Amino acid sequence: MEQFNGILKVLSLKEIFLFIVYVIVIFFVKWGLLLTLKKWLKSDWAKKRVLPTIESLLNWVCFYGTILLFLFYFSKKSWLFSAIYEIDGVEVSLFLIIVAIMIITFASRLVKTFNAHIMPVIYEKFDVDIGLSFTINRLIYYVVMIIALIISFQIVGLDLRAFVVVLSTLGIGIGFGLRNVAANFVSGIIILFERPMEVGETVEIEEKVGQITKINLRSTVITHKGGRLVVPNQYFIEQIINSRTGEKLTAEVRVRVPFGADSQKVEALLYKAVKNIQKPSTVTIRFISFEYSAMEFLVELPVKNGAAKDKIESKIRHSIVKSFSENNIDLASCMDPIHISKNL
Repeated sequence: MEQFNGILKVLSLKEIFLFIVYVIVIFFVKWGLLLTLKKWLKSDWAKKRVLPTIESLLNWVCFYGTILLFLFYFSKKSWLFSAIYEIDGVEVSLFLIIVAIMIITFASRLVKTFNAHIMPVIYEKFDVDIGLSFTINRLIYYVVMIIALIISFQIVGLDLRAFVVVLSTLGIGIGFGLRNVAANFVSGIIILFERPMEVGETVEIEEKVGQITKINLRSTVITHKGGRLVVPNQYFIEQIINSRTGEKLTAEVRVRVPFGADSQKVEALLYKAVKNIQKPSTVTIRFISFEYSAMEFLVELPVKNGAAKDKIESKIRHSIVKSFSENNIDLASCMDPIHISKNL
């Protein structure tokens, strides 16, 4: 705190004001360039590929330009290079701390931009599937960030050997409390390398069908029509997972009518009810069972996705109700309310 107060004493209001003005100018120039490029770039390819890359580079220039301006603007100030603390003979100043932070943030931005804009071109050229590309991107990111952290720790005087010893000692004490986190972490590594499931794969978790959108080291994100599921990676290693990838998605409506109804007539009415929604050649109607003093029919037709499935099933039910009502066909009742709610 005393050193911070000393820095404030040697800084004048004029210096602070001019520095802020320079920073504002940098950001105004960036905004002006972006507006000009958006007007100049007309093609869809340029807007999707070129513009995001240039915008990312301009954000880099603004962020690191501001930091470099700070270092250059106050380069003659002694407080910038004065030692804040000393460790193992290394005098660590504010300048070294800023450089260490710059290395970490620069490495993160660099690898994310590389994975977002360069690697997709390579994957497209060599026809790499989405699951493998995601794994490669993750590995590149983790390797680069580990190297950046090692370099940054060395700059600010942190002895990595002592750091490892401390982590090992703490690991024994907190290992029992964090064993689930460690298990999920190891499971995440297994998933990334062994690839029992991949990004883009459709899976069923606790009767919810969704698509894997992200695999982190601790958890996997699955997006479904009701929202998102964040599933610990250990679950995928220890449990039996039903992969629905490649499965033909179908809209299904079960219809139960009482005994005594003409089964042939019921089937014909079901075809009539569905034909206005889907081509008759793609519709399957089956008389599947006798239960609860009723006859049960199943209407099936292929759909493209989960959202279409719900809409089409709703349309089919409306159409069946209308058709049965016009032809005096009743739906079967059941003493099991759960069964009724499931089928109707």
